[in-house]
Amino acid sequence: MNKNSPKSGQTLKYVSLITLTLQNAMVSLSMRYSRTRAGDMFLASTAVVMAEVVKLFTCLVLVLIEEGNLVKLYKALHVTIVKQPMDTLKVCVPSLLYIIQNNLLYVSASNLDAATHQVTYQLKILTTAFFAVTILRKSLRTIQWGALVLLVIGVVLVQLAQSIKAPVPSGIEQNHLLGFSAALSACFLSGFAGIYFEKILKGSDISVWMRNVQLSVLSIPFGLGTCFLQDGDIIRKQSFFFGYDLFICYLIVLQAGGGLIVAMVVKYADNILKGFATSLAIIISCIASIYLFDFRLTFQFALGAFLVICSIFLYSHQPKTAALDKHTPANKV
Repeated sequence: MNKNSPKSGQTLKYVSLITLTLQNAMVSLSMRYSRTRAGDMFLASTAVVMAEVVKLFTCLVLVLIEEGNLVKLYKALHVTIVKQPMDTLKVCVPSLLYIIQNNLLYVSASNLDAATHQVTYQLKILTTAFFAVTILRKSLRTIQWGALVLLVIGVVLVQLAQSIKAPVPSGIEQNHLLGFSAALSACFLSGFAGIYFEKILKGSDISVWMRNVQLSVLSIPFGLGTCFLQDGDIIRKQSFFFGYDLFICYLIVLQAGGGLIVAMVVKYADNILKGFATSLAIIISCIASIYLFDFRLTFQFALGAFLVICSIFLYSHQPKTAALDKHTPANKV
């Protein structure tokens, strides 16, 4: 069939690469812009919830396509979610962690410029590797340990390269230490939740899309709880959608699509292309930040970003002997 032809496979690979590159770069830039532009400031906690709502409906559509019709979709949801409550409850842990992580990323975006945020968030490679070794008992190659050392050095250089922050149109007070702490905490949560979710996926025959439906179904109540705990007074006075406009709607859809795009890349591309996409996204974020946010690119920042990009390639590189082993299960994201 045409779908399985080498040419079609190559096309899907490069479409995945371009899509992931643009999504990675646009999320960082858009989040930063949304927190620094003039005008009414939307509530980040509500945006996190709405991203989960969009993701839920998207995954339901994908499961519907897999099942073929609405009756089969209903039966699949009933069997997977209602009839297996303990299995569904397993997903509570990553559901809660992802909600906290996504709120922390908004804190980071409010206090770090887009380029610094993008580079710092690559520490999730380190935390994911740590939890993969401790929870899944995976072993890392020597080159991967070296890549992690490079990653840490690169992020440290980027953090030390930061200068005094200029006032932003939104008027928010920027705290570099708070932004870095939020990004670092998000990396730890991302690493643990990702490995925990991978363990759940490998321990059952439930599809990725159905698992994502479970994630969103449980994440939405957690997210709503966060909204009213963190911003309850503002929501009661101003409304849930205070500060929303078309740009915020676009940002929510962009965030919701992130996990689905990664899943597509894992399916159609490989780790090298995924690393290449992340590296390109860092470069795009740096260049765009210079023009959009008056970001000053220093030699120290450029060196740190270069080391991070090198570490991504080294960590994702697979020797030929490993690449030939087609039966080794790929990591889920």
